[in-house]
Amino acid sequence: MQRLRAAFLTVGGLGHAPIASGTFGSLPPVCLAFLLVQFGQQGMVLELSMLLLLVIFSIACLRFGRESEELFGRKDPGEVVADEVAGQAIALLWLPWAAPESPGALAWNLSIAVASFLAFRLFDIVKPPPARGLQRLGGGLGILIDDLIAGAMALVVVQILFRFVLVA
Repeated sequence: MQRLRAAFLTVGGLGHAPIASGTFGSLPPVCLAFLLVQFGQQGMVLELSMLLLLVIFSIACLRFGRESEELFGRKDPGEVVADEVAGQAIALLWLPWAAPESPGALAWNLSIAVASFLAFRLFDIVKPPPARGLQRLGGGLGILIDDLIAGAMALVVVQILFRFVLVA
């Protein structure tokens, strides 16, 4: 059971990357969303997939967060990247993806995926208020909350960028 917990918290070992483990931990939702869109799975399938990632990895953080801090000997250990999966999943919700058969869809969808990834990583690293302050909460909530806020901030920025600035 402990190996299963570790697999969830480190997202299959991505959290053990020697550098930028949070960056590696943010990639699975981006890759999944992009592949789903490119294979024609838009709308409900994509949104439910992101919501499922959000819920599963949030629960993992909340349930095993305190235990992971004890295991790794520090608050919000870098090896735990389940919080990045949850936050990045938020940043990928309800975006204006293009149908794969439409002209320019590959470039458009790749741009959305990259922008969502970069926006989330920026907000996750910078931790603008209230994220930095709430990160001080104990256990799994402290590990998770700043990433959920970063995901929501990234979602807003990417929505504005692709719905109002770079209209397809």
